[in-house]
Amino acid sequence: MTESIAILDFGSQYAQIIARRVREAQVYCELFPWDAPQEKILSIQPKGFILSGGPRSVYEEGAPYIQKFILDSGLPILGICYGMQALTHALGGQVDSSAQREYGPAEIELIPYEGGGTPPLLDGISRVWMSHGDRITRMPAGFTALARSGHSPFAAMGDMKRRYFGVQFHPEVHHTPNGLKLLQHFAVDVCGAKPEWTPASIIEDAVARIRAQVGTERVLAAVSGGVDSSVAAALVHKAIGDQLVAVFVDTGLMRKGEGEQVVSAFREHLHAELVAVDAADEYFSALQGVIDPEQKRRIVGEKFIRIFEQQAKQLGQPRFLVQGTIYPDVVESSAPDRSKAQKIKSHHNVGGLPEDMQFELVEPLRYLFKDEVRAVGEALGLAESMVWRQPFPGPGLTVRCLGEVTPERASRLRAADAILIEELSQAGFLGKGAETSQAFVVLLPVRSVGVMGDQRTYQEAAAIRAVTTEDFMTADWARLPHELLARVSNRIVNEVNGINRVVYDITSKPPATIEWE
Repeated sequence: MTESIAILDFGSQYAQIIARRVREAQVYCELFPWDAPQEKILSIQPKGFILSGGPRSVYEEGAPYIQKFILDSGLPILGICYGMQALTHALGGQVDSSAQREYGPAEIELIPYEGGGTPPLLDGISRVWMSHGDRITRMPAGFTALARSGHSPFAAMGDMKRRYFGVQFHPEVHHTPNGLKLLQHFAVDVCGAKPEWTPASIIEDAVARIRAQVGTERVLAAVSGGVDSSVAAALVHKAIGDQLVAVFVDTGLMRKGEGEQVVSAFREHLHAELVAVDAADEYFSALQGVIDPEQKRRIVGEKFIRIFEQQAKQLGQPRFLVQGTIYPDVVESSAPDRSKAQKIKSHHNVGGLPEDMQFELVEPLRYLFKDEVRAVGEALGLAESMVWRQPFPGPGLTVRCLGEVTPERASRLRAADAILIEELSQAGFLGKGAETSQAFVVLLPVRSVGVMGDQRTYQEAAAIRAVTTEDFMTADWARLPHELLARVSNRIVNEVNGINRVVYDITSKPPATIEWE
């Protein structure tokens, strides 16, 4: 991609959201650590740079800074929050701690410039989202103030000649209306990047990369039934056809009826070779007595690879393995090549892979967001039921069955989850176009007293988790109707043996994650 923007991450947990917004404007971008090597950043031939926010103060010893080649490139720069302060600091302006910090919603006032014109970059911007304790007290030479807020005299600034801009607020978050328009204006109008990042171009690029990587060799695809692994396998199948063998491992930790659906989808719709492996007993045996979530993920990750190694021997030892790793997996696992963010959890297909793994990974979705994956799936002609299937973690019910994972508890969880999905789907709260993005049941290792048929019960509790989100990096709990929740709860308690209490999770991400483990 030659029409690209390089985003430099100064430590923000949400730098990847900037990338997602730029891609929404159909401009390709990549996210790099602020101190990534020059040759790596410039390898994408960027048309401009966006500097992310970050938790530090620019005047602290050892604080992240803008590398000299960025300023020497002559390319446009947009600094966001810390990025704006880093730009100010690098160019001789002044940044100081503010007595009045700004966190949350704020109003900015645009400042006319050059005879009273409205800054095009800030067109339509008035209500914004702030999150900073420092502020700019003196702009660098050549800059003009473009906006102010109650506590920031320079809430936005620009050097029109050098095409340098800075905003103290966060245009990437939904709490800043028209923030996407700001990023689009910078990428397309200021930087001159052509909006060519579309599902068709993603497919074309991925197919070329896959062919270049694997050549004429055979490739195994790990399919789990989720949209990510399905789209990844479909992409590889488009690229290399019969060189691909899809392998589905039935862990015994899938959702109700999912194994049969996966087999049908790949053999009948994709017309791809599929090998189904029943490994439920192996997984339950390996997970016996394990309650730590990170240990569960590591066990699932290693077992996952070992089974594929066994299949590889039977299939002539292919060197390549396809995985449906997507960008949020990489970010949350704090992959050292792309992110300086704090590690949140290991993903079985990222941080949980054994070091002595015998495969070279093919990950065509590694830098795509969930909405991009679905758009690609639709463009590939996959069935809507496959593309819009509920997101499902690679470790399966392992990380939704808190405490020890046994066949009995997994069966209990599977039955409760099926009831929730059935009721939400019938009520129009799941599927393409539905407001609720993901919903599932979590089985808790907590027992409580209940009464059924005049008899005392002492059984497990289940939690319902339902969220709304666009990028799965942030999420809010879904405001489901009370009547619907009551119906789900009543059915679970009456139809699933071993559960006598149902609760509803009303925590957003952050501070929580979407999954419980």
